[in-house]
Amino acid sequence: MTAGRLPVRKTYKLFVGGAFPRSESGRSYPVRSADGEQVLAWVAQGSRKDLRDAVRAARGAQAGWAGRTAYNRGQVLYRVAEVLEGRAAQLAAEVAAAGAADPEGEVATAIDRWVWYAGWADKVQMVAGTRNPVAGPFWNVSAPEATGVVGVVAPEVPSLLGLVTRLAPALAAGNAVVALSSERWPLAAATLGEVLATSDVPAGVVNVVSGRTAELLPWLAGHRDVDALDLTGAPIGLWADAARAAAPSTKRVVPPALDDRWLDDDEQSPADVLATMEIKTVWHPAGT
Repeated sequence: MTAGRLPVRKTYKLFVGGAFPRSESGRSYPVRSADGEQVLAWVAQGSRKDLRDAVRAARGAQAGWAGRTAYNRGQVLYRVAEVLEGRAAQLAAEVAAAGAADPEGEVATAIDRWVWYAGWADKVQMVAGTRNPVAGPFWNVSAPEATGVVGVVAPEVPSLLGLVTRLAPALAAGNAVVALSSERWPLAAATLGEVLATSDVPAGVVNVVSGRTAELLPWLAGHRDVDALDLTGAPIGLWADAARAAAPSTKRVVPPALDDRWLDDDEQSPADVLATMEIKTVWHPAGT
């Protein structure tokens, strides 16, 4: 390296509709190292309009994603894990900058967890679907289906594993997602957006917006075209107001986690896939 050369610091963009726009507000903010001494990069500071654009993109992509065969959705999600494996070193460096004790372990767990949920894409219907016994000449069948557009709030830490743990099951269920990345440590989420853009995930199925959680979450919660809100990673001081903002549009709300046990290896569960699904029941005459 040339002596005295200053490195070019990357400015990470939003990931909306399969593209990487700057915030319409023109704002960005620095991401500093854990000790606060070094500026690692700059990230776009998303606005209310950026969030609306992300919801619009998700709504436009959701029907096509849910309409794919469950097996194909699993293939696409597995492809994301393949690309994540190839970017593991970069992700580990970004997770390490966030002060993670075992950055390589976090990245490996995030990749393995993505594979695990990819495998549930074509199994959740069989596990959760059922033929119901009824008193009458009818077939009565229940089956889970995607809720629609899901807002996901990533926890501050772990910045990568926390987001993957909430994003992957929502996608396996057939939902489109608008995710708010970690405010303090958004670099791994921004890189995940780059991974998704170079995988087979259709544009708009996943949208990642960085910025101030306290500014963006009320608008995500209150948006009437968002069908479900996953507050697992939301700061405790914000989730009650977010839940109230979601109430008028009768969103399904996944409550925040009060501890981090949901990140343990044995805490991944198909219930996370069902958390953003609705059960549809069909009655049909059985005949004589």
